[in-house]
Amino acid sequence: MNVTFLGTGTSQGIPIIGSSHPVCLSEDPRDKRLRVSVLISWGEYTYVIDCGPDFRQQMLSNHVSRIDGVVFTHEHADHTMGLDDIRPFFFRQGDIPIYAHKRVLNALKTRFDYIFASENKYPGAPSVLENEITNLPFTLGDLEVIPVNTMHNRLQVFGFRFKDFAYLTDVKTVEEKERAKLKGVKVLVVNALRIEPHHSHFNLEEALEFIKEIQPERAYLTHISHMLGFHAEVEKTLPNNVFIAYDNLKITI
Repeated sequence: MNVTFLGTGTSQGIPIIGSSHPVCLSEDPRDKRLRVSVLISWGEYTYVIDCGPDFRQQMLSNHVSRIDGVVFTHEHADHTMGLDDIRPFFFRQGDIPIYAHKRVLNALKTRFDYIFASENKYPGAPSVLENEITNLPFTLGDLEVIPVNTMHNRLQVFGFRFKDFAYLTDVKTVEEKERAKLKGVKVLVVNALRIEPHHSHFNLEEALEFIKEIQPERAYLTHISHMLGFHAEVEKTLPNNVFIAYDNLKITI
């Protein structure tokens, strides 16, 4: 299985528009972060988790010509606003499967009503195939995926386990029964927004505590704001098996 980090930033990305914060002015390319998303591929299959407002740029940067579907963690704008840019895939492939909680599907229908229209549909709009994610395992391609329920303050967010790989973003709390779903995972991706505590995201300390409990062989931090600090400086402080993800990083599991 191959994973590409399409984006590793928080909702505003880095640099933030108009910001003079030192991290926003950094010349290290690892400190420039698009909105958070990953591309996962194995065998003949390729899926994207979340498609935010940078989706088009991410697809072009990574020369992606085909996707088998889009999986959504939750409905916030930085995770969904690129849905219209599935059009080139739709024109070549036909209806694009999407996978999400029923609440998220309903939010997408409100936000992108023209995509879901059943009558008088604009001919240039893409079409999707809706797949509702519940708490039960579901199948992508030939692989079983286990949903992991987490909380983003008071909003439910799905993380996902693909065999030895697990991806969690926008997490603040995870119940014990959901943490148990992650035991034995080899590679874990989890959000670490900043140094200071935050009401709806793991900060760095909480992310490291979570990683220590799950005990993966490797862990990668994502959904990062400028307030975490410079990539090069923060990574020096991390345990040997923990790394800060950066845009276009590719890993193999």
